[in-house]
Amino acid sequence: MSRSVWKGPFVEQYVLKKLFNGLTKGKKNKKVPSIWSRRSTIIPQFVGRSVKVHNGRAFIQLNITEDMIGHKLGEFVLTRTKPVHKIKTKK
Repeated sequence: MSRSVWKGPFVEQYVLKKLFNGLTKGKKNKKVPSIWSRRSTIIPQFVGRSVKVHNGRAFIQLNITEDMIGHKLGEFVLTRTKPVHKIKTKK
């Protein structure tokens, strides 16, 4: 079930603070913010920014583009790795 349209997209408050903190003071923040909230929706104000999203083990850097609007941050950061099987060699 999806979120109601009248509620609008869900974005955690601390995500908004981290992304827009440096811009209100007139200087650009060069440090890439680390975000744990994979459930936050990408809104148009995020386009062109870089964030580090936690995948459960490490932070993966993500550059936000226009095609990502409306999707969740967690959709673009994989949590599972593909298993690598050992190749058997003939003796």
